[in-house]
Amino acid sequence: MSAWDRFLRDLLEQWPLIWAGLGQTVILAAVISVTGLLAGILVFYLSISRSLWVRRVTQAYISFFIGMPLIVLLFLMYYGLPQWGVRVTPFWIAVLGFTLNIAAYNAGYMGTAYNGLDPAELEAGRAQGFNDRQMFAFITLPQVLRLSVPALTNQVILNLKDTSVAFLIQYTEFFARIQELAATNFQFFKAYMLAAGVYLALVSVIVVAARWVERRVIMPGMLR
Repeated sequence: MSAWDRFLRDLLEQWPLIWAGLGQTVILAAVISVTGLLAGILVFYLSISRSLWVRRVTQAYISFFIGMPLIVLLFLMYYGLPQWGVRVTPFWIAVLGFTLNIAAYNAGYMGTAYNGLDPAELEAGRAQGFNDRQMFAFITLPQVLRLSVPALTNQVILNLKDTSVAFLIQYTEFFARIQELAATNFQFFKAYMLAAGVYLALVSVIVVAARWVERRVIMPGMLR
């Protein structure tokens, strides 16, 4: 039996587990993309607060989690929380760790977009009697999100690819199953080429969806 035959045989035998792992990857990527966006909006809101100390604390949060390697953060939570008596499943540790990290990046993207807004629009809103929350909800946030669409959609792609490190905290996602397949027959190159092809296909789907979103919501004149 050739090496390819043995690899295909093992692939078919383990396909149900690999398929289930792929589902876990998609679920994790979807969840952290949503929670990371919502948390990022909150962090961005705090970053433009009138309070100086709130802005400083928020900027410290953004700097800390952008500077902290994601795998280090996941390890700190996975191995550290049990020492404090907190028992959490690998999935929820991944969700929390990724969300803290992604929120910092998304808040940074939105902060950059905010700096590009026309100050006259904000002044007009205040002149109409809008309070800070109304200004944020009806004027600032909609424009910032539209300006941030390319960066936010690119972050979704990064989220999908970064889920591959979750196997290091015993979350049995797609790459963990590929590792098991490779360890079965030592056909590491073939197994990792399969993984690369699957990730590329998933990223391509996200790119197509992202381009559609950009055409629908991005501000006129932003696309070339």
